[in-house]
Amino acid sequence: MSCEMPTVVADYIEQVEHGEWRTCRYQKALCKLVRKAFETEDLIVDAEKLDKYLGLAKYMAYREIFPWEKFLTALWLCTYRAPGVPRWPTLLNFVGRGAGKDGFIAFLGLCMVSPYNTAKDYDVDICANNEEQATTPVLDIVEALEIPEQAEKLKKFYYHTKERVQGKKNRGKIRGRTNNPKGKDGMRSGVVIFNEVHAYENYKNIDVFTTGLGKKDEPRRGYFTSNGDVDDGPFDDLKETADRILFEGEPDNGFLPFVCCLDSETEVDDPANWYKANPSLQYRPALLTEIETEYKDWKRHPERNGSFMTKRMGLRRGQAEIAVTSKEKIMQTKKDRPDTTGWACVIGIDYAEFSDWASVVAHFRRGDERIDIHHSWLCLQSQTLHRVRAPWQEWAARGFITPVDAPSINPDLIGQYISNLAGEYQVKQIILDHFRYTAMSETLAKIGFDAKDKNRLRLIRPGDIMQIEPVIQSCFDNDYLNWGDDPVMRWACNNTKRVRSSRKAGSDTGNFYYAKIEAKSRKTDPFMAFVAAMIGESALNTSATISAPLPAFRL
Repeated sequence: MSCEMPTVVADYIEQVEHGEWRTCRYQKALCKLVRKAFETEDLIVDAEKLDKYLGLAKYMAYREIFPWEKFLTALWLCTYRAPGVPRWPTLLNFVGRGAGKDGFIAFLGLCMVSPYNTAKDYDVDICANNEEQATTPVLDIVEALEIPEQAEKLKKFYYHTKERVQGKKNRGKIRGRTNNPKGKDGMRSGVVIFNEVHAYENYKNIDVFTTGLGKKDEPRRGYFTSNGDVDDGPFDDLKETADRILFEGEPDNGFLPFVCCLDSETEVDDPANWYKANPSLQYRPALLTEIETEYKDWKRHPERNGSFMTKRMGLRRGQAEIAVTSKEKIMQTKKDRPDTTGWACVIGIDYAEFSDWASVVAHFRRGDERIDIHHSWLCLQSQTLHRVRAPWQEWAARGFITPVDAPSINPDLIGQYISNLAGEYQVKQIILDHFRYTAMSETLAKIGFDAKDKNRLRLIRPGDIMQIEPVIQSCFDNDYLNWGDDPVMRWACNNTKRVRSSRKAGSDTGNFYYAKIEAKSRKTDPFMAFVAAMIGESALNTSATISAPLPAFRL
C-alpha cells in the first residue's frame, strides 16, 4: 500500500488543469479538492488492488476505460482514510449522455465481485426506475463473460446467468433492481448504485435500497446520471451538495462530486465547450458527429428539442420549455418609474403556499407602457428557505420584501397592503388564480372585493395565462415594461420558464404557459402576480389612466 497519489489520479488532474480539452469549473474545483486531500490527509491507496482492477478492463467489450474512469476507480474503490474505511464512500457521477456511464458501472461491478476485492460477499445492487436501466450494466458484464476467446478463463472466477453475475471467490452478486418493492428489504448490499438518479421523484425507493448498507465491509453508494426534468428530487439535492462542497467550502464528508456540464448556456454555440459536459467525447469521434447533428436540430427547434441541453450539455431545460425572455430584455425593465399617484390600476396576487412566499403587483398602463409596483412576503419559518439562493435580506432592507416570522403569512397582511394602495391609487380590479381564492376570500371581502362582483374581482385559470402570454412577450420584445429598479421582479422572471402546452395541459395548439424552473429554491410568485395583473389590464381605461384615488379600504 502507498499514500502517494496514484498516477492515474495525477494524470487526470494534470489533464484537467493543463490539457488541450476544455473542462468545466466543477472538474477544476474537484481536482483542487482531491489534490488538497492528498496533501493534507493521511490517506492510504491500495495500489496493488488498483492495478488489478484496471487490468480487468481488457475483458470488457471496449477493452479500455477512459482516464476519467481510471481517476474515479482509484478514488472511489481504492483510496482509504484508514484500513477498510473508504475515503470517499459516496460518488456522484454526473456526465452528459453518451459518456459511457452504463459501461463504466459494468466495469466497476466486475471489479467489486472479483477475487481482488477483499471485502467478502460484496453484493453490487444496480437500482433504477425501469428494468432496462437496471439491467443493462449486468448484461454488459454477461456479454464480456461470454466472449469466446476469454469465456473459458473467466468462468474460473465468475458464475453468471442472464440476470445475475457472481464472483466465485468473493461470493458477491451483481443484480439489477427496479422499483418493484418485492424483496428489497432483504438486500445485504456492499454497494448500491443508482443508475439515472435524475428520474427519482423522491427518496422512498432510495431509502429502501440503502437500508441494507453497513452489513458488509466497505459500504459504498454510487449515483450515476445525466441531467433530467424532475424538479426538486434527489438529483437536485445531490447537485446542491456538490455545489456546497466545491464552491462554498463545505466539508465533503466522504462525498465525491464528479460533475461535467457546461458552465453556462451561452457556451453551447462553441463546439470546443461540449467536452466540458462529456469527458469521453475526445475519444469518441462518432459521438461528436451525432452531437453536431443534434445541435443543428436543436438550434432550429429549441422548443421541441430541449433534451439536447438537458441530456447532452447537462443544463436543465425541459423538453418543451424555453426562457421567458433574454436577460437583456429583463434588464430593460429597469427604468425610472413615473409618479403614479392617483392613477387607476389593477392588482395581481400570487402565492403557492402561505407557509412560503406571497406577492402582489399593482399594474398601471399609459399607452403601450406598462408600469408595475411589486411587494412580497417571505415566511421565515418556511421549510425551503435555506434553499433560496438570493439576497432576500438585502431586498427586505430595501422594502421589496416583508419577512414574516410565523408558521405562515397571514392573508390580512396582504389585505392591509392592498388597502394602503387603494388610498393612493384607484384600484379597478383584483386578479388571482381561481384555486388560490379560497384562502384569500375572507380578507378580500373585508376590503370590498367579493367574487360575486366579477367587475371588481377576477378569478383566472390556466387558459387565461395562455391567452395573455403572447401579449407579455410583445411587451418584452418592444421594451414596454417598466418595473423600476426591482431586483426581486427580475429574479422571479429569471426563475420562470415558458412551457409549450400539450394535451396533458389541455391544449395542443402550440400555446405557452409559465412554470417554475426549479420547485423550491427559485421563486416565481412576483412574476406570476405580474402575469395575473396583465390578464386584468382590460379593466383599465388606457386613455384615462389618471384618476382621483378612492378612499382607503379598511380591514
